[in-house]
Amino acid sequence: MAMKTLSYAQARPLMKAGDVIAFSGKGHFSEVIKLATRSGVSHVGVVLQTQVMEIESGKFFNQIIESATIRGFSGVSISLLSERLDEYEGDIWWLPIQAKLTENPENHKAFYNFLFQQAKLKKPYDFPQAVQSAVDAMDELPFGLHGPGYNREDFSRFFCSELVAAALERAKIVGTINASEVTPIDLCRWNIYEQDYYLLKQGNPDKPAQSITRFNSMDPALWNL
Repeated sequence: MAMKTLSYAQARPLMKAGDVIAFSGKGHFSEVIKLATRSGVSHVGVVLQTQVMEIESGKFFNQIIESATIRGFSGVSISLLSERLDEYEGDIWWLPIQAKLTENPENHKAFYNFLFQQAKLKKPYDFPQAVQSAVDAMDELPFGLHGPGYNREDFSRFFCSELVAAALERAKIVGTINASEVTPIDLCRWNIYEQDYYLLKQGNPDKPAQSITRFNSMDPALWNL
């Protein structure tokens, strides 16, 4: 498993629905999430669909769905991925889902229906559960016990990795999980990706590119209900 650098122009036509986009932000809340989860990843979204703009030219545009504060709204929203890359200040990685996990049309339909519904309802951002999931990540209790920040699954609101994890569950890319306990770095460590992942944007080119620790190394079943 290795991190490689790729421009978005190169990555655009290779992306598929279900691929995860990971972010490392510079804001105060991003720093809190990274500190609490002991990682460099503070936010995640998922590629919702890819479409051809001009068949003859071979140009694509990709949409990303995420729960974040974007253009004055805090919650589930859909954007052009190219616009998010341009606007975002920080590192951005593309994590391609294993192709064999995305081949069933019924699973695709369930994935789209779930995400479109959350965007249609404009589900707000769930700040309390985002904090609790991150704090609970520091707890290492024996015998399967939960820490004081344990979240029971609740989809009335969404934080970023909860939304993505729930969508991947609907698509049967992962089995039954508690999506409300999944942090951004947890999602990046699930063993559901292709061997390589790609740095699309480096927030500070003057510093060495950071990688995602323990990428693609953990069984999502560890986050079951």
